[in-house]
Amino acid sequence: MIDLDALTELCGSLGCRITPECPLREYITFKFGGPCRALISINSAQSAAELIKYMKKNSVKYSVIGRGSNIIAADEGFDGVVLLFGSDFANIEVRDDIIKCDAGALLMSACAHAQRAGLSGMENLFGIPGTVGGALYMNAGAYGSEMKDIVISAEYIDANGEIKTAGSENMKFSYRYSIFFDTESIITSVTMRLKKGDPEEIKKAMNECMDKRKAKQPLEYPSAGSTFKRPKGSYASLLIDQCGLKGLSCGGAMVSEKHSGFVINKGCATCADVLELCGKVQQIVKEKTGYQLELEPVILR
Repeated sequence: MIDLDALTELCGSLGCRITPECPLREYITFKFGGPCRALISINSAQSAAELIKYMKKNSVKYSVIGRGSNIIAADEGFDGVVLLFGSDFANIEVRDDIIKCDAGALLMSACAHAQRAGLSGMENLFGIPGTVGGALYMNAGAYGSEMKDIVISAEYIDANGEIKTAGSENMKFSYRYSIFFDTESIITSVTMRLKKGDPEEIKKAMNECMDKRKAKQPLEYPSAGSTFKRPKGSYASLLIDQCGLKGLSCGGAMVSEKHSGFVINKGCATCADVLELCGKVQQIVKEKTGYQLELEPVILR
């Protein structure tokens, strides 16, 4: 049972904004999803820690989102509290070759800050539509670069609501994975080390990266980005192509005809549509190729 009055009072004391019965479709890039019981905009690590301690003490179900770019939200919504790490918690600091970002800072904004400071190493990450915290959580990457290549440390809140710091050597990075997957810890800031470079050359590389994305990916439609993880020994999009599944639809959800690694929302998709379509793709690919595709987005329900 969520005591919204008590939670609202706590948010007021912490300076955090709270929105009861908030539609998740407004915060998820797939643009569907029912309401959560309350959405709280986090404004600091300390506020997040106090709220998590409250949730634990009062047995309140909660989850965390950033840009909502790697999430599938249930049609019936989320019967709990969503902590939003967004624009209220998005500071970016650059000192020498070090860039430190609050978890809610957009990865694209961090790339732009690095470029203006003449720091190289984030060019290939430009265009990934998530927060820095989310990017670290899933070890986001593109065109041969991953977060693990530049991260040196992160601040996080552990399962007891305590603020701690971890070095990159303890994050157990692998493809689309970090140690944060296996714990209740919540990332609050990320520190990265880059290399000095020429701002104009860095900008050119970033623009080339974005041009590639626009040419190959269905950015004109709502989606959660790449829908399936890359299976060992192949590529999800290649397998889906081989099975002739481009354009396959369920309700308002469709396998993109531009890039088969993306399931898109044609404008009226529901969570049920997307999950049904993904299930069909997984079944057909398994039957025809022997590969078992795994979903990359997290299902929030």
